[in-house]
Amino acid sequence: MSDQQSAVMIEADGLSKFYGDFAACRDVTFTIRKGEVVAFLGPNGAGKSTTMKLLTGYLSPSEGVARIAGHDMTVERLEGSKLLGYLPENGPLYPDMTPRSLLEFFASARGMTGRHREQRIEEVIDLCDLSSVVGKAIGKLSKGYRQRVGMAQVLLHEPDVLILDEPTAGLDPNQIREVRDTIRKLGESKTILLSTHILQEVEAMCSRALFINEGRLVFDGTIAELRGDGKPLEERFHELSGVA
Repeated sequence: MSDQQSAVMIEADGLSKFYGDFAACRDVTFTIRKGEVVAFLGPNGAGKSTTMKLLTGYLSPSEGVARIAGHDMTVERLEGSKLLGYLPENGPLYPDMTPRSLLEFFASARGMTGRHREQRIEEVIDLCDLSSVVGKAIGKLSKGYRQRVGMAQVLLHEPDVLILDEPTAGLDPNQIREVRDTIRKLGESKTILLSTHILQEVEAMCSRALFINEGRLVFDGTIAELRGDGKPLEERFHELSGVA
């Protein structure tokens, strides 16, 4: 493995987040290397979204360190954010804006100018297949198209690392396939951590899985290792969730 391939792009080092006596996550530790597409699994309320928010610097940890490409996201958030694209579940979009005006707004916010700015806007419109709706109000678009707008905004500044929280939640099967194809294409050049409840997506897109339950990391391994003795992934999900 080359130095470039082995570079650690996402790192959780003893991450914990406490709200009073409640631990949303506790002592979560893992690393994701350049070029990996990793599924982040667990039941609702297990701590996935909290861990992702800690990794992105959106939340500060009670204990531990989150790093993006070596940048401590508590003290070097701006530097880390330049390399990071984060799509939260039900990410905020401005319903009165069009996809193009939203992308122009975020390009300006990121300091993108001139020909490069216009070129990147056109590239993400094409990549996320938004050309047919680029002039329509976002509030009037289907959930599938709104999710694509969110993805385009995430990709605009060409981040090396993507953290995607339930990117296909609430989509129909056709929309899921489109988003999945986009993510698979992005996985050829990006490092991706992907939260999902759809286990078929794990097999279709990911080489490795992390599983969190009750705030603690209970599995970190390949998809083959997750299957163990060939059990269906649904059965392994139940086992790791502590469901009999």
